[in-house]
Amino acid sequence: MQQIITSLLETDMYKFSMGQAIYHQYPDYKTTWTYRCRNEQVHFTAEMVEEIRRQIRLYCDLRFREDELAYLDSIKWMKGSYIDFLRLWRPNFEDFTIHGDDPKGLFIETKGTWLNTSMYEIPTLAIVNEVYFRMAHDYYRLMDSFERRLEEKIVKLEDGTYRIGAFSEFGLRRRLSADAQELAVRRLSERKFAGSSFVGTSNVWLTKKLSVLPVGTMAHEWIMCVGQGNHKHNPAYSNWYALDAWVKEYGVLNGTALTDAITTDCFLRDFQLTYATLFSGVRHDSGDPMEWGDKMIAHYEALGIDPKSKTLLFSDSLDFARAHAIASYFDGRARVAFGIGTYLANDTDAEPLNIVMKVTMCNGQDVAKISDTPGKGLCKNPDYIEYLKRCIDWRMEHEKQYEY
Repeated sequence: MQQIITSLLETDMYKFSMGQAIYHQYPDYKTTWTYRCRNEQVHFTAEMVEEIRRQIRLYCDLRFREDELAYLDSIKWMKGSYIDFLRLWRPNFEDFTIHGDDPKGLFIETKGTWLNTSMYEIPTLAIVNEVYFRMAHDYYRLMDSFERRLEEKIVKLEDGTYRIGAFSEFGLRRRLSADAQELAVRRLSERKFAGSSFVGTSNVWLTKKLSVLPVGTMAHEWIMCVGQGNHKHNPAYSNWYALDAWVKEYGVLNGTALTDAITTDCFLRDFQLTYATLFSGVRHDSGDPMEWGDKMIAHYEALGIDPKSKTLLFSDSLDFARAHAIASYFDGRARVAFGIGTYLANDTDAEPLNIVMKVTMCNGQDVAKISDTPGKGLCKNPDYIEYLKRCIDWRMEHEKQYEY
């Protein structure tokens, strides 16, 4: 099989925005990341595992090229010190443990500095996906169905069946293949739509190649590691520590806050006037999108902030029909935008993989996500989840609310 990841730019944009902040503020943090496949019937053969191992080894041989570093340097919130670090950085294959001793046939775990292990997540998942679909299916038939479905979606955007405003492609981690993702981004960027506007993609390598906008700010790992990696912190205040560190790095730039790492209700305790003003918007990734949006609009209004001046970014398991319904619901009440992943990057006649790779330990201690949708987290220690829930519950029940 040809090499799947051919550039270190081939990752999501938020890996660089988080990576820069990690480099400047948390370079000594150590993390463990654990892979999981949520599909019940999927099994990886020994041949697949060996090909995945070979592809990850090839990925670890890559280095940033000067034209790639120059591209990153052109992004206004990137700093020269981090670019110089990336000039020296390389993936380390010794950080990976890969074997087939798992009920579904594939075990992957990475351990090392947060600076390193954070960068492995997206390329690893992209490799697992493409190896699986090329080896478990007739890949060329899947590509035919992918292209057919993609054209059907584009036609409905063109004729105004779906009107969703601004949207981006977020599918790198679960794409059918590199060719499929590039085809989707290329066609979406070349066509014009009635009531919709394609903005860009999270895949930085494609943004450089196709001259579209790189999209992405922070992921759950940022709140989990910043808030829970320091063992002196009360984890119920994870959002405050994470938001404070983000503002320290970026000021008013690059500011879309993720709300559901330890529930949105807990997030809102810390997202008071200062942060709500500094951040340009918030991202939804679990729970009912209409209920979440109503809650965010009410919160902005209670703070005296016009919600129409802020962006509600939706990114949870979206297709165009769901995005259209959300856009219609919030029309005239707030700016909305959408990050659409698997539906754009891996919609074929075969069921897509639901695979994740999550940070499970930071500095030798368990970390966890308590999202607005049960079952979306990944933690090795049920006792830690219960401890985190108790911390959150105590804060929500007993703490007087203050404005920060």
